[in-house]
Amino acid sequence: MQFESFATFNIAIVVLAIGRWLNRKVGFLRDFNIPEPVTSGLLVCLLLALIHAINGTEIGFNLQTRDFLLLYFFAAIGLNADIKTLLSGGWPLLILVGTTVGYMLLQNLTGIGMAALLGLNPLVGLLGGSVSLLGGHGTAIAWAPRFAESHGISNALEIGIACATFGLVLASLMGGPIARILIRRHRLKTPQAASSSSASSAAVGGATPDAGLEPVTYFTLLGTLFWLNVSLGLGEVLHEVLKAAGSNLPLFVCCLFAAIFLTNTVPRLLPIRCLAAPRSLAIVSDIALGIFLTMSLMSLQLWTIASLAGPILAILAAQFVVSFLFALFVVFKVMGRDYEAAVICAGFGGISLGATPTAMANMSAVSQTYGPARRAFIIVPLVSGFFVDISNAVVIQRFLNWFG
Repeated sequence: MQFESFATFNIAIVVLAIGRWLNRKVGFLRDFNIPEPVTSGLLVCLLLALIHAINGTEIGFNLQTRDFLLLYFFAAIGLNADIKTLLSGGWPLLILVGTTVGYMLLQNLTGIGMAALLGLNPLVGLLGGSVSLLGGHGTAIAWAPRFAESHGISNALEIGIACATFGLVLASLMGGPIARILIRRHRLKTPQAASSSSASSAAVGGATPDAGLEPVTYFTLLGTLFWLNVSLGLGEVLHEVLKAAGSNLPLFVCCLFAAIFLTNTVPRLLPIRCLAAPRSLAIVSDIALGIFLTMSLMSLQLWTIASLAGPILAILAAQFVVSFLFALFVVFKVMGRDYEAAVICAGFGGISLGATPTAMANMSAVSQTYGPARRAFIIVPLVSGFFVDISNAVVIQRFLNWFG
């Protein structure tokens, strides 16, 4: 049974709404910051797996719209990457970027090494490395076709999604304990703990995120869609040029680069303040990512990775240990060995196995207990929200060249 593209898109909207409702009702899902698409998308794919187990029926979805939404999401990241903002973190930002890139290499080597010990294709270990963990669901889904089509791992999507999902849970469990250990072991001087609400406000700078931003109108949405489409068009051109030159970067990476180029050149050449209104861009990005993840997760065929459940858990266990120790003994040291560094380590635990929301939730929990850490809340989102995507794409491509 196969649902076509139009029906798949509308089913995904309903499934995403169910995920939002479940996250509001179930405390566990809120506490561990499980994304709404993950909640309901996995529920649907488990239901489909049960149907397949009972009578052998396979229910499929046409994912053509999903692939387009992927390009929108990465182009939105690029349009939001103003060079002045990226440089505002100063040297600590650059240090954390370099440290994170080094960890990418270690994470991939850990995954590949575990795969080799378990007698698996090394690229299965790469899927259980920065593709799905540092990269998250979006990167895992984006790269899965390359692993399947060019390297013969037919269930790459299912492996990547499984690792990304369990990684979110592990990342949520890691941040608080890391900060607690560092603060107590090194007797760090912390700001006076404030009330829960005031500490949270201070941690994000004391201003509401929407302060001073242009309201959303039909025209700001149209302008945002226009520049996203221009980014996709330029990305397509860049993709074809690189392909002719012998490079094989995925189209979504080319769209990301194109959007970065546009947002840092056009406003300086034309009387345009910014290409995309921040609120409108955030709405379009959230829609693209939410529906993209929902469609991807609800279409998973879990029965194709049943035989790999044990190896996947073994790889993730090794990655958890490596990430925990790396944060304790490397990140804390290079970031200054103070309270801010401890909070950054909690955030690093979030991004190393999970995603930006997980990192922010980890740091918020620490700051509500021990006090605000303004520098951490500036540089960690910049690293996890932008630099990880750029550097991870380069690192993944290099590992594919080495081991593919």
